Amino acid sequence: MAITSPYKAFQAGKKEIHLGQHVLAEFFECDPNTLNSLDKVEKYMVDAALECGATIVQKCFHMFNPYGVSGVVIISESHLAIHTWPELGYAAVDLFTCGDKCDPKISYEFLKKMFNSKKASFTELKRGIIDEATMKVAEKPFEIMNQHQD
Repeated sequence: MAITSPYKAFQAGKKEIHLGQHVLAEFFECDPNTLNSLDKVEKYMVDAALECGATIVQKCFHMFNPYGVSGVVIISESHLAIHTWPELGYAAVDLFTCGDKCDPKISYEFLKKMFNSKKASFTELKRGIIDEATMKVAEKPFEIMNQHQD
């Protein structure tokens, strides 16, 4: 899990430390009416942030013409972002949380249910990997923690 303080985490005996978890989610065969509703998409994204224990700072959503919604919920722990293609029953969602307070997979499960997604998948990444020797962010790419397909 991501941590708040690398110093405390290493002192506690953790061997591998990273600052954030980034879940890249794909939702397929969703309810197109939900994905084309600015009000519903905004509500579900805000609720997804609250479900995982995040602290909401701000939100911004936009309805496209003829269809589709994009939006972001800024949270103290990072952000949740979405873009929908109702005509395809598809939504692409980023769930990025930092620290050890929130689990973005809780948001993933919540959104899968709210969008009535028949199939879904995610890739979970470690972001901001801390080098134990230097106590700085290692200058290397993120690492894949987990991949899951329903």
